[in-house]
Amino acid sequence: MSGLLVAGTTSDAGKSVVTTGLCRAFARRGLRVAPYKAQNMSNNSMVCQAPDGTTAEIGRAQWVQALAAGVAPEPAMNPVLLKPGSDRRSHVVLMGHPAGEVSSTDWEAGRRHLAQAAHAAHDDLASRFEVVVAEGAGSPAEINLRAGDYVNMGLARHASLPTVVVGDIDRGGLFAALYGTVALLEPADQALVAGFVVNKFRGEQALLSPGLDAIERLTGRRVFGVLPWDPTLWLDSEDALDLDGRRTRTQAAHRVAVVRLPRISNFTDVDALGLEPDLDVVFVADPRDVAGADLVVLPGTRATISDLAWLRSRGLDTAIVEHARRGRPVLGICGGFQMLGRTIADPGGVEGPAGAVVDGLGLLDVRTDFAPDKVLRLPTGTALGVPAAGYEIHHGRISRDGGEAFLGGARAGNVLGTMWHGSLETDALRGALLAELLGRQPSGVSFAAAREARIDRLGDLVEEHLDVAALLDLVRGGAPAGLPTLPPGGAG
Repeated sequence: MSGLLVAGTTSDAGKSVVTTGLCRAFARRGLRVAPYKAQNMSNNSMVCQAPDGTTAEIGRAQWVQALAAGVAPEPAMNPVLLKPGSDRRSHVVLMGHPAGEVSSTDWEAGRRHLAQAAHAAHDDLASRFEVVVAEGAGSPAEINLRAGDYVNMGLARHASLPTVVVGDIDRGGLFAALYGTVALLEPADQALVAGFVVNKFRGEQALLSPGLDAIERLTGRRVFGVLPWDPTLWLDSEDALDLDGRRTRTQAAHRVAVVRLPRISNFTDVDALGLEPDLDVVFVADPRDVAGADLVVLPGTRATISDLAWLRSRGLDTAIVEHARRGRPVLGICGGFQMLGRTIADPGGVEGPAGAVVDGLGLLDVRTDFAPDKVLRLPTGTALGVPAAGYEIHHGRISRDGGEAFLGGARAGNVLGTMWHGSLETDALRGALLAELLGRQPSGVSFAAAREARIDRLGDLVEEHLDVAALLDLVRGGAPAGLPTLPPGGAG
């Protein structure tokens, strides 16, 4: 067998959702399936084990897709991870390990070696798995970037992958986006686009059908199905595009305010809190929203010093310190924990200007020094009398001069800081922590069971609403021969 590329009309059109659902649906048929994304631009990442037993870092979405496929996550599934450190520069993770930076000014030339590594990783997966479900990035119709593309049609051409294009009907303009995506491609790229998937439809199918018939007639390509809008669907996100929609409930016993830092990373750390029935978890950027919270969370960040400056510019630093001084709990995770300390130093310019030294919020007696080598770990231990586990991804080295140890970090009364991402996903620890900080009893919610149920739900939706058999035929046989070439890409 071979593979399939899931492209999209835009970012956040539903590529990750469709890829995850197809991984689960294909795996249910007894196939050995691997997810793949040549290049992911995201500050949401995860630690996994490479086949040689070493630890590595990949995008969170591909980690979840591996769970959906029932296989172990590995670096080849996301060979290139770009972690934005500013609007114009991104830190590069290549095959799970730091590999310098790339900037917007050398976008094409600076990525040629990344393309070679990404294609080699794909070919390696294809040699070991029956099906590789590849997720594109952004849109294949970014014609200004086509010359250096190795994520969308560049990948499809490399591996002769049949391609389906996902469009989000909830945004509007769906049919123009589907047609235009194909029409802007050059003929050799168009020849690999086999059809479409519609995402997030809510309404009467009869009202949509004339449009589907027309797009099939106009493009000569079929629509493989329509996924319905499902407000209960939740998956670990790639980026911060959907943070505004993450408010959980307005009638709750306790309010958790998560500071929305400009370079927020691994904000999936609080997803487990969002499953608790009596917590209202909101992302905030205003000091007034901090004042009324029962628990304040400072999440991770890819730019600790600059995000701390942003925090101060908005008066959030004063609000957080005052919240703690009133005896209310504050939890800092990784970069957010570092902000709670006394001092942050970056002598080698790992995250910003070399030699920078700034004062933290002073709520914990710790010092952070950035080092060039990145720590990647999957730690386990105990805290609050219960088992704990998580993962570490950081350049910061912590020196604790006071307080008590807490999950690779420190605690001083109602202020806690940890270097362990994902620790709240451990049900016993989350229950013990909320009992101590908020005085509430454990709810019995299982985070792992909830994630698995939602992946299964996504698999069910794909089985019910997409023509999975026809998509498998694409995997086996490639794009149909003789697909029409649309102008203007095919003009002349």
